[in-house]
Amino acid sequence: MTSERISPKSYTVAVCLSGIFGLIGVQHFYLGRYLLGLGDVALTVGFLVCYLSGDENLIVIGTALLILDIAHTLITTIMLLTGSFRDGKGRLICYPGQRLA
Repeated sequence: MTSERISPKSYTVAVCLSGIFGLIGVQHFYLGRYLLGLGDVALTVGFLVCYLSGDENLIVIGTALLILDIAHTLITTIMLLTGSFRDGKGRLICYPGQRLA
């Protein structure tokens, strides 16, 4: 794999952003995956709006949104940790010492 297929974005920064701010999608904005970032923001805002409404039915929906957001963040973080996540231009986010075939 040539160096042009490797992202210039920092692996460490991406993993830290995903671990700390993953639910609001900051790591996706950093990596140039804006639609995924907006999706995470929408899930978080939807959860907050539903939860703060006080309506029991909306709280159930909000909980489902939160679970979906957590699952998406975990998948993203695991993919970053294993070196299999790509930035917005399709380039691989490589962990230090990752060998590419």
